[in-house]
Amino acid sequence: MCGIFGAVITSDSRLRPLEKAAARLFTLSESRGKEAAGIALAGDRALSVYKAAIPASEMIRRRGYRALLREAGEVSAFIGHSRLVTDGDREVNKNNQPVIADSVIGIHNGIIVNHAALWAGHPDLHRHYEVDSEIIFALVRDQLARGAGLTEAAQRTFAELQGAASIAALFEDRDQLLLATNTGSLYYRVSVDGSTFVFASERWIMDRFADEHAALLGDAETVHIRAGEGAIIDPQTRSLERFTLAAGGGGHPSATRATRRKIVDHAEPDPPRPPPPRSSTAIDLVQLEQRFPYVSMRGRLRRCVRCVLPETMPFVDFDTDGVCSYCRNHQPIHVRGHEALEALVATYRRTDGRPDCIVGVSGGRDSMYGLHYLKTVLGMNPVAYTYDWGMVTDLARRNVSRICGQLGVEHILVSADIPRKREYIRKNVEAWLAKPSLGTVPLFMAGDKAYFHFLAKGREQLGVELSFMCENLLERTDFKTGFAGVAPFHDENHVYTQSLGNKVALAAFYAKQFATNPRYLNASMLDTAKAFAFYYLIDRDYHNLYSFIDWDEPTIERTLIDIYGFELATDTTSTWRIGDGTAAFYNYIYYAVAGMTEHDTFRSNQIRNGAMTRDRALDLLDLYNRPRFPSIHEYLQTIRLERSLEEVLEIIARVPKRWGVDG
Repeated sequence: MCGIFGAVITSDSRLRPLEKAAARLFTLSESRGKEAAGIALAGDRALSVYKAAIPASEMIRRRGYRALLREAGEVSAFIGHSRLVTDGDREVNKNNQPVIADSVIGIHNGIIVNHAALWAGHPDLHRHYEVDSEIIFALVRDQLARGAGLTEAAQRTFAELQGAASIAALFEDRDQLLLATNTGSLYYRVSVDGSTFVFASERWIMDRFADEHAALLGDAETVHIRAGEGAIIDPQTRSLERFTLAAGGGGHPSATRATRRKIVDHAEPDPPRPPPPRSSTAIDLVQLEQRFPYVSMRGRLRRCVRCVLPETMPFVDFDTDGVCSYCRNHQPIHVRGHEALEALVATYRRTDGRPDCIVGVSGGRDSMYGLHYLKTVLGMNPVAYTYDWGMVTDLARRNVSRICGQLGVEHILVSADIPRKREYIRKNVEAWLAKPSLGTVPLFMAGDKAYFHFLAKGREQLGVELSFMCENLLERTDFKTGFAGVAPFHDENHVYTQSLGNKVALAAFYAKQFATNPRYLNASMLDTAKAFAFYYLIDRDYHNLYSFIDWDEPTIERTLIDIYGFELATDTTSTWRIGDGTAAFYNYIYYAVAGMTEHDTFRSNQIRNGAMTRDRALDLLDLYNRPRFPSIHEYLQTIRLERSLEEVLEIIARVPKRWGVDG
């Protein structure tokens, strides 16, 4: 998730002066997190920390940062961090990284999902911040205080962690750099003359930096610190000792020079907090459920007698027997089978430990099970990839971390400019509320469509030829473009497809909406245009895992929950769409106006493919089409909408119903 990097350098290293090299590592790592940045410098007399709640590309231009690097003196090592915020408010700068845990300064890529339990289980440790990373370095410090060597301290710490962790740490009282990872997101190079050691979160970042410093690092090889491994580097002796994180794995590192450096925190002052939006007003759930009650569509809508599609489904019609056109025209899904999948991956499988494929993961059940299948069933060595556009929920991020941590899978996250993306969403939600139309609801999700572009870019950077998406072929949501007047288009291998004619028709629909609702003519327009291109115009050179294997919902849920502890949302028992921050809001709109949601189309496809009975589907619709007011409230707060939840719900309630009931 976050980007971490650093270096150990001797006095004669050609990486000096540090300012230019550190700035380049920051800019290369910024794609992994743009919400805060920081650096720690290790000198003979001090460990100096500088951090700010701004993107790294801005921080490196700050006067305080540049002065610190110029005046730092004889620095033997530095570590840097480019942050994607999970736990810990970025406006409280102590939550940003590097984290200062008494005598340890550390940086962390990943999420620790059991940090609250660890603090409770170690009452002798004192928590100072909100960020989950603090517990890692507090545990390391505690183990060192109890007499453990650094290797043993890292091993004992990682034995307690749940989630993903790739770390680097410097120490007040020992001249060493500790690196360790349970996902394999650490790479390094050592110059041939031994004067310079550099590490980064990704091989591509390490290789790119080395290419730009070819005279120093060009003849060195990039070395991977694999999942379950660590390394300790001594700046004085230039020694590098590798160890495993398994208990008893690896000897005790040689003694290091003891130091008594003071820690000097040069962190920028906390930035002013923006005033809370009106959407942050606390909600009374009981009152909301009374004012905006759930209305079951059973008996209120005509439904297909075979599936559960209602009469409000775009482009639906019923024959004299009551069978809908979607059932009459249904083409069964024929997966190619496990043997075909084995034959496909066989030509790409590697035996040297290098990645052999990249798989897109969103934190949802389909992609996380796909990652499990590729790693444990097929025996591949995948790298997981996520594009975080600002609406990947913290729940989804935690599920990615807990599963990647257990599988030992490297996770590459590409972060958008999240505050800006959320601003774009807010502007389009405000435009929609001014003139509601079901056809323009997908504009709320336009920001995530660069997902496909960065998947291809990630494959190129990794140097692999095989990429997977995990698109459940039963999850067709053609009704979303159907409300824009675009008929469904069938593709047996991919969910996200349209014919050329449909693409033209959809573009014409949006052009008309923009012309009749000037609020859509806002700063998000270029981003929306790019989204259309990413979604409909670029080639998608990837394989869909679920075109090879059956989508077995019970097996998927049991695997994720029982083996990996897959976390569920607090306002629904469903495992579907809980990692998408927009889903609760748009499904509420669709249900309020059309009496249907994604659940109606999904369950209907399950019925057609023999995976569910119609009666069971109707029961599930009554369960999962209910409003998720807490999630909607969180969504409005996240995008900082200047309307309360009640105001928004009132606007939606006034939209003319397609199901003929003013409820």
